[in-house]
Amino acid sequence: MQHQAASMKRNLFHQDYIDEQFNELEELQDDDNPNFVEEVVNLFFTDSVRLIRNVDLALANEPCDFGRLDDLMHQFKGSSSSIGAKRVKRECSQFQEYCNERNIDGCKRAFQGVKQEYATLKTKLDAYFQVAREAS
Repeated sequence: MQHQAASMKRNLFHQDYIDEQFNELEELQDDDNPNFVEEVVNLFFTDSVRLIRNVDLALANEPCDFGRLDDLMHQFKGSSSSIGAKRVKRECSQFQEYCNERNIDGCKRAFQGVKQEYATLKTKLDAYFQVAREAS
C-alpha cells in the first residue's frame, strides 16, 4: 500500500496536479499530527465550496463587478497555492487575466476550467489519502 500511495503521489506531480508546496506541507506532518496534510487539504476543499458559490453568484450579477470577481479568484488562487494545487492555480490565473480585460465570457469559460480542475484534484487527492491511510 505504501508503494501504491507513493506511486499515486508521483503521478499527481508528473501530471501537474500538485507542486512542491504539497511536499512542504508533508514535511510539517509528524507523529503528533499524522493527518496534518489531509486536514489542511480538506479545509481547502471546504473553503473552496464557499468561494465557488460566491464566484457563481458574482458572475450572475449584472452589471458584472470585475473587482469583486478578481478578489474572489485571488482568494481561491492563494488557497490553491497554499496546498500546491498547481492546475487549479493556473486556471485561477487565467480567470484573473480575463477579469483584467473585463471579458465576462472569458471569465465564465475560465471558471468552468477552475471548477473542472478543482473537481479532478479533489477526486485524485481523496483517492490518494484513502490509500495513504490504509498504508499506515
